[in-house]
Amino acid sequence: MFCYQCEQTAGGAGCTKVGVCGKNEDIQSLQDTLLYGLKGIAAYAYHARELGAHDEEVDAFMHEALFKTVTNVSFDLNQHLELVLKCGAINLKTMEMLDKAHTQRFGNPVPTQVDTGTKAGPGILVTGHDLLDLYELLKQGEGSGVNIYTHSEMLPAHGYPELKKFKHLAGNYGGAWQEQKKEFNAFSGVLLATTNCVLIPPENSYLDRLFTIGITGVPGATHLKNRDFKPLIEKAKSLPSLPESPGKKIWTGFHHTAILGLADKIVSLVKSGKIKHFFLIGGCDGAKPGRNYYTEFAEKVPKDCVILTLACGKYRFNKLDFGDIEGIPRLIDVGQCNNAYSAIQVAVALAKVFNCGVNDLPLTLVLSWFEQKAVAILLTLLYLNIKGIYIGPTPPAFVSRKVFDILQDKFDLRLITTPDEDLKRILKK
Repeated sequence: MFCYQCEQTAGGAGCTKVGVCGKNEDIQSLQDTLLYGLKGIAAYAYHARELGAHDEEVDAFMHEALFKTVTNVSFDLNQHLELVLKCGAINLKTMEMLDKAHTQRFGNPVPTQVDTGTKAGPGILVTGHDLLDLYELLKQGEGSGVNIYTHSEMLPAHGYPELKKFKHLAGNYGGAWQEQKKEFNAFSGVLLATTNCVLIPPENSYLDRLFTIGITGVPGATHLKNRDFKPLIEKAKSLPSLPESPGKKIWTGFHHTAILGLADKIVSLVKSGKIKHFFLIGGCDGAKPGRNYYTEFAEKVPKDCVILTLACGKYRFNKLDFGDIEGIPRLIDVGQCNNAYSAIQVAVALAKVFNCGVNDLPLTLVLSWFEQKAVAILLTLLYLNIKGIYIGPTPPAFVSRKVFDILQDKFDLRLITTPDEDLKRILKK
């Protein structure tokens, strides 16, 4: 990396940080943030394009922003901050486009209970985010006797009418992406990775029954083309059957259209004081210590509060029994990470009902970040001027101290502390 401001190699003799020029650390920080956000947009735009949806404004912004990250012609901090927030605006547009593509193809999700055990017989476990891959696999697998299970962020697929109609969509197996090596070893059937968040298998483990598709690839795994799943289905038939082992049932499918169908009841419960606060606890999961914070936080949320959740961070607590408040579940799974769009629609609708701004609602966002899509979503929330967001478990390493101070000052962005301290601070308002 070369810095045109101090005319030397970043990380060289005159630079204080490896990879980031000490004289230009804050600009570099914002450019890195922008790149992570662009990767998130690219992921959502790819899924939408596979379903026949694209937007010229999204494509143009990708070109504009990438150009800005490689030219180093501007060192104005405010200009870079504006571009980062524009990235959030474009990500909102991209998530909306993907949501419409999903619902037009597969219908509006409905609340659905999903089994987490296994059924006797051969099985295929599908991980990733691509609902079209899952749909084509379900179509081609009809009548084969092979059961198909979702893993991690594929869980919300069970709520879509055009997916849940398949009887061999048998349930949800396992948890978040970082548990793959353990869970994939225990699953005796075939494994299909449809997008990123796939780990390289340990040597002599499940590589011979791991398949990839699309832009996903793992060295040594079988890569499928043109959504031809016949080799995968035949492989599943040749492998040991899974046992009959019913599991706990969990809920998913609370798309914003489903939640807003309950709006009158929710508003009534809020006005009567039976629902005191809403918490959105979601985001990416990871293996680093400290993420037990999100489990403890969810467990300690008072019983007169409702938890919304999305993305694979929900696997920290989505098998716990939170009960309900007069028929409204206290844990509402909105869906995949891109379904942050649904959570935003719910917040905007409630703000209209209560004739206030989103920041005035009894709503707090507690987010875990790990990778680029989490960054893109955070930028969208900041673009929407949503304040008081808690993020963790640690501050993003690519955000400089000065940039983080700016975000704290402008958006009241907060780092998590302990569940008890954060809940006390939130609920005393």
